[in-house]
Formats: sequence, C-alpha cells, structure tokens
Amino acid sequence: MLNQKKFSYITKGYGHPLILLHGLMGGLSNFKYILDFFPKKGYKVIFPSLPLYKMPLLLTNISNLSKYIMEFLVRIKVRKVTLIGNSLGGHVALIVAKKRLDLVHSVVLTGSSGLFEKSIGYNFPKRENYEYIKKKSQEVFYDPKIATKELVDEVFNIVNDKKKVIRTLYLAKSSIKYNMSRDLSMITQPICLIWGKQDHVTPPEVARLFHRLLPKSELYWIDKCGHVPMMEHPEIFIKILEDWLSKLNLNNENYFCKI
Repeated sequence: MLNQKKFSYITKGYGHPLILLHGLMGGLSNFKYILDFFPKKGYKVIFPSLPLYKMPLLLTNISNLSKYIMEFLVRIKVRKVTLIGNSLGGHVALIVAKKRLDLVHSVVLTGSSGLFEKSIGYNFPKRENYEYIKKKSQEVFYDPKIATKELVDEVFNIVNDKKKVIRTLYLAKSSIKYNMSRDLSMITQPICLIWGKQDHVTPPEVARLFHRLLPKSELYWIDKCGHVPMMEHPEIFIKILEDWLSKLNLNNENYFCKI
C-alpha cells in the first residue's frame, strides 16, 4: 500500500481533475493563474509537488518522477484526468499518458521536453555569479521582466545548493536521454500544444514535431512568448485552454476523486 504522507499537493475546486506538473526549478507560482481561474469554472485543480530533490540520487530520473505521478493518481483514486505539463512536467505527462491510458483522459503540453531542448545552463559554469544566473533566468522568457528578483533568487539558491544542483543535473540528463520520438504515435489521448513563438529552450520546431508525431494533437501559438506561456501570457493561455477543454465533453467522463 502506498503511503499518502509521501505526497505533497494542493487541491482546489470540484469537477473534472486538472493535474498541474511543473518543470525543473518550477513550482506553484508557475500555475498561479490556472489555479485561480479553473476551480471557478467547474474543474478540480490539483498541484502535486514533484520530489525533484527528495529522491535517492541514483533514482533521480524522469522515469521515477513519472512513477511517482502514477502512484499519486492511484492513491487519490482519480482517473480520466487532464495532465497539464510545462517543460520537464510535460515530459512526465507524456510518459504517464503512454503507460496509463486508464488514468489519463487528455494532456496539455507547453514548452515540453521529450524531443529536444536547449540547455538553459545545466552545467552551471558560473553558478556563483548572480548576474549570470539572472541572465540565464531571463532567457527563459520573451519579456525579461517576468524573471523577477524573487524568481532569480530562487534559481540562484537552487544552483548553489550542492544536493539540489546535482539532482537537477541528473534530471536534466535523464530527460535528454529519454527521447520520446518513437513513443508518441502510441499516445492516443487528445493533446493540446500551447507554445510560445519565441521559446528558445524548446523552440517552435519542437512544437511542430510534437504536432506531427502525436496522432490527436492540436497546436496553438502565443506570440511574444517564451518557454513558460502560462506565466508570461496567462489570459491568452487560459482562453486557449478553456476553449480546448470545452470541446472534450468532459462532463460525460466517468472519474472519481477521493480528495
């Protein structure tokens, strides 16, 4: 039996479950607007905190993160969910969707890894240089002002924490190694791709390749937008997502959620 105490999560609202999956160095703040909006529209929004820095080092990889989410969904007795993943979280969502068709109704990917991503400093050659970390953090966005001092401080603290930075490197390398180009044709759930036109981490050609390889995918673009669209253009992102979800007949899906 799984131990519920191992899971850390936030839940809000009632209705069809939306599971939010953050990326490396991501967190709840990435999904603030989704968490505020969708519970008012008849959805249950669930944010599990991924144990990026809590797994044993040799088990710190994207496969085990995906197992963690599958265990989490089973533990809270939920099925036919919509997974919403950014960056590494999108990669996790794809693995879970492939392996557990019974748990996953649909998937939303934004700036997802899984095919190709450009390094945003995984080797951290100047990790003690605050201005360097600030510049790298700003490069994630089209508008550098989105990288607030609070966000930069958080990244700076992570990359200067030896245990955290080692696990970040392990996860980044495992993500690159776990290429899903041969798996995507087997993922048959509806997929919504929401991409920043100026994403330099997972560039537009990555979105187009996802769209071509995923059988039931739809691709939407947001202009003047980088790697984290739900932070940079939350109103546009939410509009696209709400319209797409409305087409899925989610009220007719049979799901149960314990929490």
